[in-house]
Amino acid sequence: MDTVFQALHRQPQPLILTNAWDAGSARLIASLGAQAIATTSAGVAWSLGYRDGDQLPLDEHVACARRIRRVIDVPLSVDIESGYSDDPAAVGTAVARFIDAGAVGINLQDGSAPPELLCRKVEAARAAAARAGVNLYINIRCDVFARQLVPADALVEETLRRARWYREAGADGLFPLAVTDMTQIAALAAGTDLLLNVIAWPGLAPVAELAALGVRRVSTGSWLPQTLWAHASRVAGDFLAHGRSGAMVDEAQPYGDINGLLPAPDHAGL
Repeated sequence: MDTVFQALHRQPQPLILTNAWDAGSARLIASLGAQAIATTSAGVAWSLGYRDGDQLPLDEHVACARRIRRVIDVPLSVDIESGYSDDPAAVGTAVARFIDAGAVGINLQDGSAPPELLCRKVEAARAAAARAGVNLYINIRCDVFARQLVPADALVEETLRRARWYREAGADGLFPLAVTDMTQIAALAAGTDLLLNVIAWPGLAPVAELAALGVRRVSTGSWLPQTLWAHASRVAGDFLAHGRSGAMVDEAQPYGDINGLLPAPDHAGL
């Protein structure tokens, strides 16, 4: 699976990832033709009753990854936020657990922490993968744009500066969260050997246009669970307030379709 996942980033068109948050959503997305499954850490946290932002207990996250791996037969990449520790050795141990659960890719993010710390985490993750005999795809979420860590005219330069460090540490992909400007995306793609990942965002161009700029991966992040949360809030609120069940019933996926999509107890593949 690791070889397959690596190759998916070098197709003629970008790898499209509609991020999942539990085994059911992963099974559904895979059944729709997804070439791989990547998780959204926010969606996973919310589904388990935790806030996003390194609040999710590691044991529960690993268990979620294992449940997803059980029901899909495509590569799995897991968003592990900042690795749930500032200790690179602990991050390496966590990465080993996700690999054991079936992950062949991870997302690691720098946030507002020093990039030097993330470099040490990447090195620990790469070492853990080597011990497991897995060519782990390490995708780095860089928050320079999202957090506006430098003045606007220095965003690209700072992101590329960090990208050089992350590449030397052993990363494969660069994921500058919240970048949408076509000129900036083109500069990022041309300025690093890391494979560029962008995320669905207000104002983002269609995938075909992004491909022409050198983007290799486009993901949805937490937008799908956010959309479903809004829909559930509307129909549940309408039923609670007015006793109306029309939208809930009329817009529902048939029970048999959902139940039939999930594997029987003795079968774990699509």
